[in-house]
Amino acid sequence: ACVGGGLAIAGAAFQGVFRNPLADPFVIGASSGAALGATLALLLMAGSITVITATWQIPWLILAAFAGALLVVGGVFVIASLSHIGRSAPLLTLILAGMALSSFTGALVSLIMFLNHEMLTTIFSWLLGSFSGRHWNEILMAGPVIFCSGGLLWLLSRPLDLLSFGDEAAQTLGLSIGKFRMLILVAATFCTAACVAVSGVIGFLGLMAPHMTRILVGPRHGLLIPGSCLLGATLMVIADTLARTAIAPAEIPVGIVTALMGCPFFLFLLLSRGRQSG
Repeated sequence: ACVGGGLAIAGAAFQGVFRNPLADPFVIGASSGAALGATLALLLMAGSITVITATWQIPWLILAAFAGALLVVGGVFVIASLSHIGRSAPLLTLILAGMALSSFTGALVSLIMFLNHEMLTTIFSWLLGSFSGRHWNEILMAGPVIFCSGGLLWLLSRPLDLLSFGDEAAQTLGLSIGKFRMLILVAATFCTAACVAVSGVIGFLGLMAPHMTRILVGPRHGLLIPGSCLLGATLMVIADTLARTAIAPAEIPVGIVTALMGCPFFLFLLLSRGRQSG
């Protein structure tokens, strides 16, 4: 539930700051960047002392995932901004930039797996996204990061509302665009990194929850962010329950379940926007 709420909050923030309803940690590439950073951390920790690894695994994973996610999100943001300076980046540019950088980071992760056969199973199972084998101490370490970054994003609801109207409107209303945009991106990326450090890569939840919540409470982020958090947590519990019971006693990685739920939803949104623009 904690991870689902965090991913939903991050998704709502990314959609607001990019002014695009199809942005989310998975589509934008934050999840894949976090996966690369965390994979490198897992690889480095594999050769460290066992006590240190057990004690500091989650904090190191969060920091490494944050660095990787911030690098990819920053790259997507730069590409989108350069393609349409002064205007909202088009949907296609945003998606293609995210796909390109996600493919690049995915290739690097695959290369790491190919060169380190002894870590293949560990990395692969983690990349699929799962809560199997997770313990409360991991939530106790990642939970405060998710709570603080999510709370910060809620406090930044008004700047998010202004950024959603466009740079010119936000600047006219006295908003320091560069400062608040960077602050929101860092907070949303940190939230994503903490979630990925606990569960691995779980896609599309940050896309579905904000969209469903927006229908219920409207576009104002003061209500959208807490509503998305609650709905994201609920969807995650449902997905995890399905993952644990669908083919019991075996357990499906929850990332597969969210992908099966999210892909049709994403295509529906894409086709709907295509008809509206046409």
